[in-house]
Amino acid sequence: MRTLKLVFFFLCLSPISLTAQEFKLDADLRQRFEYRHGFGSLFPDDAEPAAFVRQRARLNFSYDAEALKLFVAFQDVSTWGDTRQILPSDGNDSFMLFQAWAELKLGTNWSTKLGRQVIAYDDQRIFGGLDWAMQGRFHDAALLKYKKEGLMLDLGFAFSQQGEPFLGNVYDVPGYFTYKSLQYAYFKKSWEKSSLSILALNTGFQGFSDIERTQPDGVYYTHTLGTYFSFPIQALAITGSAYYQFGDAYPVDQSLSAYQLALDAAYKTGKTTLGIGAELLSGSDQGSTDRRSFFPLYGTNHKFNGLMDYFYVGNHANSVGLNDLHASATFQTGEQSNLMLAAHYFAANATLANDADSYLGTEIDLVYTQPLLKNVKLQLGYSHMFASESMSLIKGGTTADNTNNWGWAMLVINPELFKHSFKN
Repeated sequence: MRTLKLVFFFLCLSPISLTAQEFKLDADLRQRFEYRHGFGSLFPDDAEPAAFVRQRARLNFSYDAEALKLFVAFQDVSTWGDTRQILPSDGNDSFMLFQAWAELKLGTNWSTKLGRQVIAYDDQRIFGGLDWAMQGRFHDAALLKYKKEGLMLDLGFAFSQQGEPFLGNVYDVPGYFTYKSLQYAYFKKSWEKSSLSILALNTGFQGFSDIERTQPDGVYYTHTLGTYFSFPIQALAITGSAYYQFGDAYPVDQSLSAYQLALDAAYKTGKTTLGIGAELLSGSDQGSTDRRSFFPLYGTNHKFNGLMDYFYVGNHANSVGLNDLHASATFQTGEQSNLMLAAHYFAANATLANDADSYLGTEIDLVYTQPLLKNVKLQLGYSHMFASESMSLIKGGTTADNTNNWGWAMLVINPELFKHSFKN
């Protein structure tokens, strides 16, 4: 709370020395109830379903001047009941600094952005904010940015450490693809309604010479190179991407060669939007030591490959890849409400053990969105996975015969609490 007061005090005093400034404070509150019966993986025999309420309370402070922008976001993410009542402190460490960055203008077209920040590009397949997860995703990084008349270039850099050591710089923080160093270049050209972007990403991971991870052995690097495009043809919107990963495979220092290809089309007719598409993510044959499995790294992976998170959401790394054929329809059910229906056909991209059928299953997703008040909306969702016997081969042998479904309800409240412009 003391830190929160200091930030507010600093932002309120800043108009004394600068001109043409704006200060804004907004909130992001959400509560989500979930019923899990096969979410993320197959439902085991004789298991009990899970149910809980997850919540987020986030405050965003922003300050915008002619040559300086500041943004600070604090949040508390918790589950109802995980903090015992009348405790003198929050024992679950749920309060955190989500973002804290400054962007300084460097001349007419250049700027630099430094600090803890969300990095998101295009459809958020490789870099995304992961807003579905209550905690979101951030990077401690420095960006050099160029923007002019439909051209955009970002150069990003990050170097991660555990504290402030006197000797050495070993970095051993657990987590999927947690990098020790990161460098990337992102270029985008925009026309009136279409765009084309190119991303070159290099991620460095701490290496170890033993399984117990006690003997540091340098840094190994994974490279991701690719493109994303978007263009309309009257009422038809076409988007696509292609990425290639090479270098060293996470979490071992072995040669990697992997790809991702995606193509989607959306057609709007009246109050209905119809979509169809496919995504191919390469994989390694089961039992093989080859490293051919693509992983979408730091994207909003919940958005892709079905909402039940069977693939690439903290899972499915170094696996058999995925072929995802999907179709969707979004119907306007009221003046502001809508219903989204999506279907996914999943198949392994690589060969399964004993030449098993590559078909993994079909998922059906339903999401209903209804605004209740200004800055308040209700969302309801239901998903069902019709898994095949082959799905159990990539999910630890758990049977595919049980019902696998998931339901949720979420209330999102994001009002603007305060806004003021200062002019000296």
